[in-house]
Amino acid sequence: MRRADTGSSSVTIDGHRLELTNLDKVLYPQAQVTKAEVIHYYAQVAPVLLPHLTGRPVTLRRFPDGVDGPSFFEKNAGRAAPGWVQTVDVPRHPGSARARGRGGEGEADADIHYVMIGDAASLAWAANLAALELHTPMWRAAGGRGEGPADIMVFDLDPGEPAAMVECCTVALWLREALVDAGYDVLPKTSGSKGLQLYVPLDPLQSSEQSSAHAHRIARDLERAHPEAVVSNMRKELRRGKVLIDWSQNSAAKTTIAPYSLRAQPFPTVSTPVTWEEVRQGAAGSAALRFEHTDVLRRVETLGDIFAGAGSPAPR
Repeated sequence: MRRADTGSSSVTIDGHRLELTNLDKVLYPQAQVTKAEVIHYYAQVAPVLLPHLTGRPVTLRRFPDGVDGPSFFEKNAGRAAPGWVQTVDVPRHPGSARARGRGGEGEADADIHYVMIGDAASLAWAANLAALELHTPMWRAAGGRGEGPADIMVFDLDPGEPAAMVECCTVALWLREALVDAGYDVLPKTSGSKGLQLYVPLDPLQSSEQSSAHAHRIARDLERAHPEAVVSNMRKELRRGKVLIDWSQNSAAKTTIAPYSLRAQPFPTVSTPVTWEEVRQGAAGSAALRFEHTDVLRRVETLGDIFAGAGSPAPR
């Protein structure tokens, strides 16, 4: 690696040449975490992160001036993407024109030209764009092209103040019981923000419409069982003091923060896979379930990828 005094570096990753720029720029001012440290995190976590990204179109949430500055979601790969970065064309969903992304290229096309991140070089390229957050759908591209069936059903648990992580963990345990009784495996992770997300591997695979409808039914059933604590309707006035079970992210057009992705919070928190014992501790108020990037690297070194069973095997 060649490091220049200007905060740039020329690297070769898996045979691909990449110019890393503005490495000294602070992206998390409160934590004084620089772009170089963000790239380092993604390089270190790549072995466990990449299997969750491979084959899925990735929406990048970019913060060119750090988390205190403006951000934008980028769907289209754009002209700046190197030729070795894998892409996939996915038809736009009706009503999604406002989410076209800031790639410039192909904005008027019927398809979105998504990036797919399946190797360390592509991950470093995205991190160099200050793409702090990586968002993916609950499906992999079919045969490497177009939208495939859902291989994950997701429940996003979002607390309405004054509810917090304790309440999320309690609802997660109720939801897990219902899902296990129905024959599903359930894997929990933090959102990296306020709540939890539960991933349910689907075997056999389902259409996104089937998965979304099924998740909605389960969320409504839990709301009926615990109306004092749970809501499945998105209306904000219904959410105070309750945990929203957001089932809508199962829509083919929607995405969820990827496991091990950084979040754009004041400090570099991460969407972190956790154990059910940790969730029980969270419900008891004895575990905060808040992890920063350095915590996650230590966890991965000790635990490996405890989220490995989420979704269908990544294509090779």
